[in-house]
Amino acid sequence: MDMALVYQSIHAGAEMSFSRSGGPGGQNVNKVNTKVSLRLALNRLEGLSEAEMTRLRETLASRLVHKENGAEELIVTAREERSQKINLERAYARLEALIAASARIPKRRRPGKPSPAAREKRLARKHLHSAKKSARRYYIEDE
Repeated sequence: MDMALVYQSIHAGAEMSFSRSGGPGGQNVNKVNTKVSLRLALNRLEGLSEAEMTRLRETLASRLVHKENGAEELIVTAREERSQKINLERAYARLEALIAASARIPKRRRPGKPSPAAREKRLARKHLHSAKKSARRYYIEDE
């Protein structure tokens, strides 16, 4: 993955739109378009191999919007701040982080073995449970 090329293609290919943000904020919310939406068509994304692009499509499948022409778009929004510029920077950072995280190959989990102390603790717990159960038994002795 060529991260420099990925970042460059994100900034070149993302379409931004601004709208009014909801929530608290007084008159600022009603007057200023601070909410930022970034739309990135995946076919405009460069710097990823075919395998990374396939992994990206699989991991972000629920976030992708499918267009009529068969193109796929990834949409990211930011509306936390009162400044349009800061929200734009946050949206770009989220988009970059999403793409970088989803294209990365996850490490393969190798199951470990329990330590001797953990094994001993488990056996002691089993013994206590068994003793508790056997103490509940009621025996009638013949006279």
